[in-house]
Amino acid sequence: MSLTWPWALAALLAFPLLLGYRWWLRRRRRRETVRVSSVTLIRAALPGRSLWRRRIPIWLFAAGLVVLAGGAARPQASVPVPSNSASILLAIDVSASMCSTDVPPNRLTAAQEAARTFVKELDDGTRIGLVTFSAIAGLLVEPTTDKDVLLAAIDDIKTSRGTAIGQAILTSVDAISEFNPDVPPTGVEVPPPTGDRDEYEPDTIVVLTDGRNTQGVDPVTAAGEAAARKLRVYTIGFGSTQPAPSVCTREQISGDAAFRGDGMGGPFGGFGGRGRYMQADEGTLTEVADLTGGEYFKAEDADALTEVLLDLPDSITLQREDVEVTAWFALAGALLVLAGLGLAQWWQRAVVPPVAVGDPAPEPPVVAEAAAPGRPDPPDHTVWKRG
Repeated sequence: MSLTWPWALAALLAFPLLLGYRWWLRRRRRRETVRVSSVTLIRAALPGRSLWRRRIPIWLFAAGLVVLAGGAARPQASVPVPSNSASILLAIDVSASMCSTDVPPNRLTAAQEAARTFVKELDDGTRIGLVTFSAIAGLLVEPTTDKDVLLAAIDDIKTSRGTAIGQAILTSVDAISEFNPDVPPTGVEVPPPTGDRDEYEPDTIVVLTDGRNTQGVDPVTAAGEAAARKLRVYTIGFGSTQPAPSVCTREQISGDAAFRGDGMGGPFGGFGGRGRYMQADEGTLTEVADLTGGEYFKAEDADALTEVLLDLPDSITLQREDVEVTAWFALAGALLVLAGLGLAQWWQRAVVPPVAVGDPAPEPPVVAEAAAPGRPDPPDHTVWKRG
C-alpha cells in the first residue's frame, strides 16, 4: 500500500478536533445548568437512551471521517492485473539428446506438439517469440502475435550438438530489449536486482531443456543478467531418467549432425550421448528460476509437458501494478458516516412514545421555573377572590 498524497493525512486531525469540540460543548452546558424545583418531572419528561446507543453513532461517524481522510491521500494497492503488453520468449532445447525415445515418439516431437498447443491456446494479444539452442542460440521468430508464423517455425525445428542454456537466456533478453525500451540489452551495465518481486517487466522467458549446460555462458550467470533487468525466467526440465535409444527423422536432423543406422520412420537415428547429459540439470534450472522470480517445473512425459505449458499463462501474463483505491475508501467512509447519522436519528425517534390517531395530544410536562435572582419564590397556593 502506498500513498500518492501522503500530506493529505493531515485531515485525520479532524477526528481529535471534533472530540475536543464535543467535550467543550458538554462542559459549557454544565456551566449553564439552571436549578429547577423538581428534577423528577424533567427526567420523566425526557426519555433516556442507554450508554451504548449514545456512543455507537458517534464512533461510526468518527471512523467514517478517518477512512475518508485516508482516501484523501489517494492510496494505491499493488494488485495482480492482466498485462496486454506481455510477451513470452519460448526457448526450446534442440540438442542431440532431444532425439531420445524415452518420451515417445521422441522428446523433440513431444516438445513440438506441446509448443504448438501452447501457441494455439494463448490469447491473441500475447506476443510470442521463439528461440532454439544447441551449441549456440538463435532467435527464430521475433515476438509476434502471428500464430501461423510461430507454428511453421516450430514445425521446422532441427536438432544439433551441444547445449547452451545460458546463451539461450541472453539471446531471449536481447530479443526482448528490441521492443521494450525498459530492458537494456546484454553487455550494458545495469544495477544488481533489488529483490523487489512486485516490479517485474511484463515480458517473460520460458526455457525448455532436457539436459545440462555444456557450452557458453553459465546459466546462473545469464539468469543474473535477466534478474537485473527484472525479467522472470521459468524453466522446464523435460524427459525421464530411463535410458532409451536416440532416434530422429531426417527432417529433425540438421546438416552438421552425425548420424548412423536407421531411425524412426526411416533413414536416420542413433545420436550418441548417454548418461548425465541426457538428463535435466534440475539443480541449475531451479536456481535460475529462483534467482529471477520464476519457477521450475519437471515434465517427464508429453502430457506433463503440455500441462505445464498450458498452466504457465496464468502466472506469466499477470503483473503487479499500483492501482488507486481511493474510490473504495470514499465508499467505505461514506457508508460509516451515513450509518452513524442514521442510527442516531433512528434511536432518537425510538425513545419518543408514539401517539395514536384521534387521541388527545399529551399535555406538556409541568416544570417549575427557577426563581430569578432578587425575586421571591411564587406562592404555592391559589387565592380565591369573592364576588
